[in-house]
Amino acid sequence: MRNWILLVMALAVAPAHASFTEDSSDVLEIALPAAAASIAYFVEDDEQGLWQFGTSLLATTATTYALKAAVDKERPNGKDNDAFPSGHAAVTFSAASFLQRRYGWEYGVPAYLLASYTGYARVQTDNHEVVDVLAGAAIGLAFNYFLVTPNDRLSVVPYVSKDQIGLAGQLRF
Repeated sequence: MRNWILLVMALAVAPAHASFTEDSSDVLEIALPAAAASIAYFVEDDEQGLWQFGTSLLATTATTYALKAAVDKERPNGKDNDAFPSGHAAVTFSAASFLQRRYGWEYGVPAYLLASYTGYARVQTDNHEVVDVLAGAAIGLAFNYFLVTPNDRLSVVPYVSKDQIGLAGQLRF
């Protein structure tokens, strides 16, 4: 809980050189991964989870910046050609997805809300179009799905096969 209080305090003292919306999304790009790492290390005492988070965040970031260079899409505000995919969305959704997948919805819900706000802010400030944010979020979610193992007793995941669509669950004793 202390980490979320620190995050809110960080947002309150964000620099005033642009709009609050833009500044808060910049702060969340750093603060949400820092909170995820802090929760893994200090709150959950989970060194394996911290390594998994680092691996997924590195893969997310590398993929995002490789795609930015390959796609070369201009931002709606015309600032540069780094619009696709959104790095802010990729990083914040990576942190949120890690927290939810590793420790459950107690951490996941507030983290996903903050990540969603970040994506919203990037569109509102004309840094991205919605498709840029959705692509960044998908990258962050995907790497965590494959690289992070749940650390809780109950995990539920979707599955799709040739004949079925459903949910699979696992309860560890």
